Amino acid sequence: MPSVEHVEKHFTATAAVRDIVIGMADGLTVPFALAAGITGVVASTNSTHIVVTAGLAEIAAGSIAMGLGGYLAAKTDTEHYASELDREYRETVELPEIETEEVAKVFRDYGLTEEQMAPIVSTITANQKKWVDFMMRFELGLEPPDPARAARSAVTIAAAYIAGGFVPLAPYMLIRQDVNMALIYSIVVTLLALFGFGAVKGHFTGVQPVRGGMQTVVVGGLAAAAAFMIARLIS
Repeated sequence: MPSVEHVEKHFTATAAVRDIVIGMADGLTVPFALAAGITGVVASTNSTHIVVTAGLAEIAAGSIAMGLGGYLAAKTDTEHYASELDREYRETVELPEIETEEVAKVFRDYGLTEEQMAPIVSTITANQKKWVDFMMRFELGLEPPDPARAARSAVTIAAAYIAGGFVPLAPYMLIRQDVNMALIYSIVVTLLALFGFGAVKGHFTGVQPVRGGMQTVVVGGLAAAAAFMIARLIS
């Protein structure tokens, strides 16, 4: 009987997807909520100019803030990894017995006996770099960060935020003399975009696409509805 090769498919671009999700989710929901809220205030003027101006300002400020946040978060991860790496190197020199026991504990937790793990532990601790790499991964759960991660994260989040932000704002830019009609179109296109975004995100993250789409629709819809109602009550 011919054997069938087993090929495992794992999604590996989790960092990039995380950045897109962060930027796109906020880009779709925050300007959407802002535009809906301002519509509630300026509906009597029947002009979209204020909504568009405020929306563009929010997209600019939001994309910069989100991009900077992504950059700082990635830089923090890099600095944290470097700090822990230095500490592990120092401890393998100053506290070798304790660090050796920590290696043994990893294998002990997997059910290996002392006899089974002894040669493995001895091999790992014989090379300091491999020893430290092992401790970073299996004791601390840290992977070496990508040096270019911070800048790429900032650009990805900011770009995704801008792309998402123009979706709810586009109807106001196209329908200039009827703010209420622009709001209706904005709701429709944004909810469709939220559903599509959630479905795609679900496909990549292992969540059922329809469920992922509905989750993002509910979150975005509630945010916009709350902003609209609060603006109406205040005005």
